[in-house]
Amino acid sequence: MKLTLIAVASTVVALSAQAEDMPGMKKDAMPMEGMPMKQETKQAPVAKAEGTIKAVDTTKHTVTIAHGAVPALQWPAMTMAFNATTKQLAGLKVGDQVAFEFRAEGMAATIVSIKPLK
Repeated sequence: MKLTLIAVASTVVALSAQAEDMPGMKKDAMPMEGMPMKQETKQAPVAKAEGTIKAVDTTKHTVTIAHGAVPALQWPAMTMAFNATTKQLAGLKVGDQVAFEFRAEGMAATIVSIKPLK
């Protein structure tokens, strides 16, 4: 058994050394150096909800909304702050009834679109 383990270990060491000494191979070069690498970032799905605006904070870029349940995320009705752009916050005021779409990532939720209900 010990002889077999020594033989296997010796083979691994020998192959590693041989791979390092291969002519024409740059040790520091990446196999596809210079080729753009596509990074796949998986975005959270977009969820939809309706609610009432409770606060708008243009300094922190947030809008606080008391919204109904969000079945897509298995969320109950609650009041929470959403991140929003200056453009999305423009014209919103406390008391407005809104329909909105957002992405929730961890403890942060970001408005994708928001519009008043009429």
